[in-house]
Amino acid sequence: MILFSAKISKKHHERLQADYSDLPFRFCNNMNEAKDHLSEAEVLVTYGSDLTPELIAKAANLKWIMVMSAGMDKMPFKVIKEKDIVVTNVRGIHKIPMAEYAIGMLLQVYKQAKIIIKNELETSWDPSVKMQEITGKTLLVLGTGAIGQEVARLAKAFNMKTIGVSRSGRSVEYFDENHSTADLKELLPQTDIIVSVLPSTEETKGLFTYEYFRLLPAHAVFLNMGRGDLVKSEDMLKAVREEEISHIVLDVFEEEPLPEGHPLWKEENVTITPHLSGLSKHYTPRALEIFKENLDKYLDGSTDFVNKIDLTRGY
Repeated sequence: MILFSAKISKKHHERLQADYSDLPFRFCNNMNEAKDHLSEAEVLVTYGSDLTPELIAKAANLKWIMVMSAGMDKMPFKVIKEKDIVVTNVRGIHKIPMAEYAIGMLLQVYKQAKIIIKNELETSWDPSVKMQEITGKTLLVLGTGAIGQEVARLAKAFNMKTIGVSRSGRSVEYFDENHSTADLKELLPQTDIIVSVLPSTEETKGLFTYEYFRLLPAHAVFLNMGRGDLVKSEDMLKAVREEEISHIVLDVFEEEPLPEGHPLWKEENVTITPHLSGLSKHYTPRALEIFKENLDKYLDGSTDFVNKIDLTRGY
């Protein structure tokens, strides 16, 4: 059985059943509905955050977990590895909306969108607003996978210098320079903009400390749309208040939703969005295309899956 705890629309149910008429599907709206069928499932399609070691233990016949998201930080990898279950995800489908989000938010910061909107609401005609350009800036991207590469590609339209930073430091398309994470401190003084798309791993948790903000030029802008545990809230607040950095854009947080009374909400030089940078009406169709490609391989007995996860590293 192919079991969905990930909720998808009826039209997608019908298309899958039409394309694979000889396969048994069961579509559920959540894990609470799906858990009674886990023991029969050979394939599980999930958003990843609904799995526990106890649920995996019940899935006696499970051979493959398809995660309909890129984030893997809530997956119970220890028990999954023990049961030798293949895990794949939809890494790469977020690159278009997230890269557009990054460029869009940076333009809002440099073109003073907050002030302009405030002035409009107050019917205040103020042509003295200090507009800036992103053209020619030095952009450092933390994470050089599909999303990071797309950010760099779009940045090239603004003649930015693009620097990619990753665990390996290997050369990647659209980056003028590629460096390993070990070089980060040396790169920060020459950086105008940082965009982080790093996943949550033991290596990335708390990686970006207050010391790193101090190394940046005071005019720099920091944007995080990877995972919220990259940097502590208190370090960001201190950096903004001490004017170690010009502006921070956040789509991800240590705690989500960000609590109503959290001090980040009140900082003028912090822009907050509710973890929506990857959202798009094309999300589910793109995710299902990857699922179908892997399903065809699975049915053929191939193990050459797209986006197969290294269970030891968790990504």
